[in-house]
Amino acid sequence: MADRPALDVIFIEGFVGHTVIGIHETELHRAQPLVIDVHAGLARARACDTDRIADTIDYGAVCERLRRLLAEHELQLLEAFAEAIADIVIREFGAIWVRVKVAKPRKFDDVNAVGVQIERRAPPDETLSSHSGAVLRLIGSGMVPE
Repeated sequence: MADRPALDVIFIEGFVGHTVIGIHETELHRAQPLVIDVHAGLARARACDTDRIADTIDYGAVCERLRRLLAEHELQLLEAFAEAIADIVIREFGAIWVRVKVAKPRKFDDVNAVGVQIERRAPPDETLSSHSGAVLRLIGSGMVPE
C-alpha cells in the first residue's frame, strides 16, 4: 500500500432529484425521487496547496451535472444510472476512484429505501491524462508542480 498515492475524497451525500426510471408500469409515467451519494477520489487534490477550485472537484458543478443527467437520461435500471454517474465523475471531473449510491426512498411500504452502490476506478491512461490536465492548469496559473 505504500506505493499508492494519498487519496482525497470529495463527497456529496443526500442529493435528491426526481426522474422517471424503473421497469414497472407504475414507474414509467411520473418522476420519482432518487437519493444520490457520490464519493470521488483524487490523488491528493492540488487544492490543498493552491486553495483553487480548479484544482479539485467542484461540488456545485457535479450537482448541476447530476440535475442534467436526471432530466436527460433514458435509463431504466438504477445500476445503469449509477454507472452513468460514475462515468461522468471520472471522465468529466477527473476522479481516479468513485463510489456512487443511488436509492429509491420508500419504494415499498415496508422498507426505507432500495438501491444500488457501485465503485469504479479510472483506467490508468485516464488517470495520467487527468493528472496532466491538472499540471497544465497549474503551469497556466503560474505555479510549477513538483
